[in-house]
Amino acid sequence: MQFETRGKVMGMKMFNDTMEGKVYDFTKLFIESELDESKGVAKGLTAVEYEFSTSAEFHKMKHLTFPFMADLTIELVTTGKAQKQRVIAMKPVQVVPASK
Repeated sequence: MQFETRGKVMGMKMFNDTMEGKVYDFTKLFIESELDESKGVAKGLTAVEYEFSTSAEFHKMKHLTFPFMADLTIELVTTGKAQKQRVIAMKPVQVVPASK
């Protein structure tokens, strides 16, 4: 299942290397999310890490000013026991002004 949303991208990181003969090449996005306040033990915001793409995407976007708002396409996948979300498309739309 896929859905589209707009979110604040707080940062990103990439990794492209070989470890013990296995190649790892990815970019992860950190997207602002609200904490679950329903139990009264959390309040405010955090950044959640999402799988995104290869390190090539990092190099295409590293010039951007963070944080920024982006249109995101998120895919929900499952193994049958566990589910996870990953970003499959991102389009920056607006830089978020810095807090004063």
